[in-house]
Amino acid sequence: FFVCFSLPWQCFRALCCKGPPPPRPEYDLVCIGLTGSGKTSLLSQLCSESLENIVSTTGFSIKAVPFQNAILNVKELGGADNIRKYWSRYYQGSQGVIFVLDSASSEDDLETARNELHSALQHPQLCTLPFLILANHQDKPAARSVQEV
Repeated sequence: FFVCFSLPWQCFRALCCKGPPPPRPEYDLVCIGLTGSGKTSLLSQLCSESLENIVSTTGFSIKAVPFQNAILNVKELGGADNIRKYWSRYYQGSQGVIFVLDSASSEDDLETARNELHSALQHPQLCTLPFLILANHQDKPAARSVQEV
């Protein structure tokens, strides 16, 4: 038997729970890469969403990716030629970068991806941030190894 002489919510909290979970820190990331590199699939997988009927992102999308100790707010930017020139407009406030690369792409596409990566690495708003370079599509026969990439 428990008698509580303080405020009712304090009694409830003492009896049945530890209170609301502490807020998880949130981090803002930007996810870039050429069209078809797998950015949308990656984020859908991380959010436990269906991988069926995935369409390339036109413009941008934002997903909150929950982890046990943090939430990543990821701005995914479309990778088409006519959109890449606008990527830098979305860099402000980013705390990290995910660069997704199709490791099974053609030599020309790989060269374009290399140029875009170097451009991002040199951008004043990104050059001091952590970068994750993801060599995607490793399951394809034409995939290059990490050393080749």
